Amino acid sequence: MQGPASYSAVQHNPSFCEFVKRRKQFTALLSLAIVVPYCAFILVAALTPHVLVMRISEASHITIGWPIGLALIFVSWLLTGWYVLRSNGEFTQRLDAIVLELKK
Repeated sequence: MQGPASYSAVQHNPSFCEFVKRRKQFTALLSLAIVVPYCAFILVAALTPHVLVMRISEASHITIGWPIGLALIFVSWLLTGWYVLRSNGEFTQRLDAIVLELKK
């Protein structure tokens, strides 16, 4: 199965269209889950920096901005890992099934 006719067949296949829709939704959700908190952190740092320089406790030299920044990085790693696991697992299996379906 090669050529322009096969590409058209794949693009118009209902299973493939559903696969692309679900993958885009998942990607958009994870992108928003990373971008929105990062943008909020930057906006807080730019517009109200006094919030991020508050100390965790009176005896501490660590400000609240450090753990928040580290949490943002850690969560972005977790979400990236989740995407990779789902991409290499569920998405690859579904795509392989669609390819087998189209070869019949």
